[in-house]
Amino acid sequence: MKEIAIDFLHSAASGDVREAYRKYVAPNFRHHNPYFKCDAASLMNGMEENAAKNPRKTLEIRHALSEGDFVAIHSHVRMNPNDRGAGLVHIFRFEGDRIAELWDLAQPVPEESPNENGMF
Repeated sequence: MKEIAIDFLHSAASGDVREAYRKYVAPNFRHHNPYFKCDAASLMNGMEENAAKNPRKTLEIRHALSEGDFVAIHSHVRMNPNDRGAGLVHIFRFEGDRIAELWDLAQPVPEESPNENGMF
C-alpha cells in the first residue's frame, strides 16, 4: 500500500491526476480537505488545476509509514525551484488496493526558524 500511496502522490504532483485516480481511487472515495467539496471529482479537479498552474512543482517523499489499512506520507512540496515549499502529511485509508479515504495537512516552510533541525 505504501507504494500505491507514493505513486498516487507523484502522479498527481506531476499532473497525471486522472490516471492516478483511475488506477488507485476507490468508487466510494472520500476526503477531508477543507477547501473542496467532499467528492472525488472536486478534489481531482483541484489537483489538476494546481498541477497546471505549477508545472515545475516537485514532491519529495521524506517518510512513508504503514499500519493496517493506513499509510502516512510525509513530504516536501515546492511549487517551483525558488519556493521554500511546505511540509505535507497525507494519510490514506485503503480498502484492498484502493484509496478509500484521504486526509492532508500542510505547513509552510518558514523563512526563519529557531529550530536547528529544520522541518525535514
